[in-house]
Amino acid sequence: MIQRTSKEHVLKILKKNQNNWKILDIGCNIAPVEFAQTVADVQNFSKFYEEKNKKFVLIKEKNLPFSNNQFDFVYASHVIEHVEDLSFFISELKRISRKGYIELPSILEDNLVLSTNSSDDHKWMFKFDDVEKVLLVEKKKQLIEPFITHGVLFDSLRKNFRSSLVLELYWENEIKYEFRDFTVKAKKPIFFSIIKKYFSHFIRKNKTASVFIVLILVLILLIINNFNF
Repeated sequence: MIQRTSKEHVLKILKKNQNNWKILDIGCNIAPVEFAQTVADVQNFSKFYEEKNKKFVLIKEKNLPFSNNQFDFVYASHVIEHVEDLSFFISELKRISRKGYIELPSILEDNLVLSTNSSDDHKWMFKFDDVEKVLLVEKKKQLIEPFITHGVLFDSLRKNFRSSLVLELYWENEIKYEFRDFTVKAKKPIFFSIIKKYFSHFIRKNKTASVFIVLILVLILLIINNFNF
């Protein structure tokens, strides 16, 4: 079973059960969920976690270094989109735990935000089918030109439009997913063309402003012309 949830709701559950459950946070870098006793990553952060009262496990191979059903809950936030062999990784999550939380970027976020890493940073994009209760998976495609970078603006968007930018999923016993081409091919709009259309619309709607803009442009041309002489 897999269904939509909210990160806030999941954190409440983890807080309530932190003393009774074995909780793993996988692929969290140095920002683990507060209630996880064990952290695992492909990068070695063992020194960092020595002072955090958390056990760190380095992932060296494709198979996760844990036994069957070792954990009661596995927390995987913004991890699966980076994995080459998605099917195997999901099977490993189900092997080591009976339930967990998966957080993924929505198609919108994946296309709006310019990654700080390479263009191949994300391997997959996702959509959740609320009727069939299945996670749809498609090879990453850039549908529009990204024009937002990680920073203050991005953080603000995440806070105010989180439900549109992030998929928050809870699973138990089974993670139902399906590879499917669900996107619609479209011509990529260039960022400057978007700006051009915006100002074109602005000028049509604001005649006074349009006259003012024209006057500024004329003034700039006159100044440039004077400099040439």
